[in-house]
Amino acid sequence: MQIAMDGPAGAGKSTIAKQIAKALHITYLDTGAMYRAITKGVIDHKIDFADQEAIARYAEGAVIAFKGQRVFLDGEEVTEAIRTPEVSQHTSDVAPIPAVRKVLVQQQRRIAEGTDVIMDGRDIGSAVLPNADYKFYLDAAVSERAKRRYAELKEKGGLDGKTLEDIEADIAKRDYNDSHRAADPLVCCDDAVRIDTTHMTIPEVVACVIDHVKAGKAK
Repeated sequence: MQIAMDGPAGAGKSTIAKQIAKALHITYLDTGAMYRAITKGVIDHKIDFADQEAIARYAEGAVIAFKGQRVFLDGEEVTEAIRTPEVSQHTSDVAPIPAVRKVLVQQQRRIAEGTDVIMDGRDIGSAVLPNADYKFYLDAAVSERAKRRYAELKEKGGLDGKTLEDIEADIAKRDYNDSHRAADPLVCCDDAVRIDTTHMTIPEVVACVIDHVKAGKAK
């Protein structure tokens, strides 16, 4: 069984997908963490974000690994380090690069082969797992998504002086970049179940998705 979960930043994809994976006893893969990891590597290696060829070369040689919910880049744990505002801001510079997407999509497909899995990201249903058994698109108002991200960063002490308004502007910019990039843009597939999480609790969204899966409402 393959479940694809797409949507913009802050819609709750990762939180929801993790709980669904646990409830259904299947593998969870946070594909966004992979793009964030590459972005952190680009920052650490001081690669110019305008140099797409250099970024692509780095991505081809980078080793990303998962141990449960922990993320490793070239042997170093980066689980928390890839969630900083700096990485979030620049991920939309790295993610649209076709050569980077090609490398990571191939890795994601290999992980999905022969296993029950739920993946969340921007292009899972449209590009990574186009034949997934179930497709969901989670969305929420930009203002609500900004509040969620602000609360998350504040709790972790990672605001770095950013205000709620700053974060909302960053998310709006990322939405535009994600939906207008040339390679595998963010879209809601025609065969996906769309869920607006603006006024829903996490348990409500999880229950909604699981109900669809258990009812066999594939796509």
